[in-house]
Amino acid sequence: MTYHPKSDFIAVMMQRGFLADCTDYQGLDDALIAGTVPAYIGYDATAQSLHVGHLLNIMMLRWLQKTGHKPITLMGGGTTKVGDPSFRADERPLLSSDQIDANIAGMKQVFANYLTYGDGASDALMLNNAEWLDGLNYLEFLRDIGRHFSVNRMLSFESVKSRLDREQSLSFLEFNYMILQAYDFLELNRRYGCLLQMGGSDQWGNIVNGIDLTRRVLDHEIYGLTSPLLTTSDGRKMGKSQGGAVWLNADMLSPYEFWQFWRNTTDADVGRFLKLYTELPVDECDRLGALAGSEINGAKIILANEVTTLLHGADAAAAAEATAREVFEKGGVGDDLPTLTLTPEDLGDGMSIVQLIVRSGLAKSGKEAKRLIAENGARLDDAPLSDAGLMIDAGALASPIKLSAGKKRHALVQLAG
Repeated sequence: MTYHPKSDFIAVMMQRGFLADCTDYQGLDDALIAGTVPAYIGYDATAQSLHVGHLLNIMMLRWLQKTGHKPITLMGGGTTKVGDPSFRADERPLLSSDQIDANIAGMKQVFANYLTYGDGASDALMLNNAEWLDGLNYLEFLRDIGRHFSVNRMLSFESVKSRLDREQSLSFLEFNYMILQAYDFLELNRRYGCLLQMGGSDQWGNIVNGIDLTRRVLDHEIYGLTSPLLTTSDGRKMGKSQGGAVWLNADMLSPYEFWQFWRNTTDADVGRFLKLYTELPVDECDRLGALAGSEINGAKIILANEVTTLLHGADAAAAAEATAREVFEKGGVGDDLPTLTLTPEDLGDGMSIVQLIVRSGLAKSGKEAKRLIAENGARLDDAPLSDAGLMIDAGALASPIKLSAGKKRHALVQLAG
């Protein structure tokens, strides 16, 4: 659809590629022009850190605040006890309250880098849905809220249908998740005047449920806006690397490794990622994304620096770039590389090079490490590594050694002491 927005926020969402769908473009646009709009995105506390897959909607909240509106980061202290079944093949493992609280504490560190929290009109709010979910009376909830939901309609949502079509079990606990998420929107509207829920396009059914429920119970008009589910140009889910999830907390993934993830972006994705994950002007993103040959590498460094600066600060981005130049251009070691530190007890009489490659995170298994060596993809101190039986002892670690998998992934191994 071609819609010409009047509000700055929707204009930014459309120009930069954030917008997949909206429940009512005109109504939302009018609300955004009329005053400060509180808008929320929900985050279930299933891990100690957010990951790159969350970064798209964190940037949406950042742009919302930059255009004069009020972001709400809703932590799922209550809903995490149930688990979102959307497009999952299995039930999420249930976490204890202590685990959930610890995860929320870890996730909060990231939001503070992107949003300004406080008491001002457009200052962000950090809320926890346990505030209203933990004290629910089941019978009252069924009577007052449950009666507004049609099971027939809930079964028609793609997130539920896909699970049932594959004849995979969907527990009653999980089936309740969409009712609880809808209730979140109702409560946020009632308590905080929240007018907009945002999320990935897989959340469309849940968002529409919340809008319908709020209309029925409070007779209030509220809105939903979704972002595209992002895949890289080669079809991989955004946010996954060879080593697993790309975490946003520095204690779970070093700023250098985060920088390197963006530096390794596929050529075809550079322009799109600059628009989504940086604040460079759209024209500049298009210009950089259109570069070809070796020039596109300069654009990737700009992308890596801009994204890393937003999350970890300008000093961390500069240090990562300096380390990358040291490692790649001069064949040096660099101070910022992921480092495996072994004690003499760890090492014993020696450790195989295969084990070292696995323990340093360059391969997930011994089999993968052996294949890397067999295919000439492994290097030891920049020299090709061909002997999978090589043993490394304390003498070999008198000074740190550098292991490499391919041209772009490196780690240091050193002896403690």
